Amino acid sequence: MTIRFDRPVSHAARASRLIASFALVLCGVILVGHRFGPLETPYFVLLLLISAGFAGLAVLLAIIGLTQLWRFAAIGGVSAFKALIYAALPLAIVGIGVERYWTRPAIYDVSTDLVDAPEWLAPPQAKQIWLPPRHFVTPQDREAQYAAYPALTGRRYEGAADRVLEAVRKVAKDNHITIVKAEGADVVDPNNHEKPKRPARRQNQSQTPDDSAVTDMPDVVPVPTPRPYRDSVADLIRQNSDVVLQGETRTRILGLNFDVLIRLREEAETTLVDVRVASRYGQDDLGISANIAESYLKALDAELLGIAGS
Repeated sequence: MTIRFDRPVSHAARASRLIASFALVLCGVILVGHRFGPLETPYFVLLLLISAGFAGLAVLLAIIGLTQLWRFAAIGGVSAFKALIYAALPLAIVGIGVERYWTRPAIYDVSTDLVDAPEWLAPPQAKQIWLPPRHFVTPQDREAQYAAYPALTGRRYEGAADRVLEAVRKVAKDNHITIVKAEGADVVDPNNHEKPKRPARRQNQSQTPDDSAVTDMPDVVPVPTPRPYRDSVADLIRQNSDVVLQGETRTRILGLNFDVLIRLREEAETTLVDVRVASRYGQDDLGISANIAESYLKALDAELLGIAGS
């Protein structure tokens, strides 16, 4: 007489595989929809959290299935193992975000100039939908940035601004930063076109100059006295002489939107370059803004190698 043992079936293990499969498919769809499609960032974050929630439930059921396999030799070990693999991607993405949320300062805007940050040419605007409304950048935010990223400072290069501007544009293009607006000396549009020169007026030969409009020169020509370096007029002149480029970029994998501002300022035969980066959504950039700024400045240093000043 043959004795046959019937192994119990772990329904938790099988359910974990199905739920983890759904979480993985949902995660893949929202990643593609946000990176290449019309899915907006607030909905992307919400759906990603839902996907991670299903993945967490699948892991819990898989652990129950493996426990039943160990204790009662229940069928379902393969399903539980597959569930753990399927749930890895959604949980990894959310896990990295949570780790950055707790270890990085709760700021969404960083600047290499903590005192006089470059002003946006066109303030970025985006519907936050379910995300909390944005707050203005405060001095406390700048202090938190300095404490977290003390090495994030501007760069000073020897040479005129036009030479540095050419490298700034090239590095921005190489780093997938699309310039959308530009202002400053010899800057007309984001495509690096030169200013159109106005045609010189042709003087009508039939008209003769009116000598009556010319007055006698004074005996003493007044010479303006130099103004203080830090007054309202000097600040206005410096502001008008700055070259400011505003662009936008997206992270390569998740496709998160960030706005970038690059300011060039000539000072004593050198050019000072400052960078400002801000997340378009949310009040916490998870440290990505600082990474974008540091990556850009390092690439700019390599492009202008040999002329970087202290």
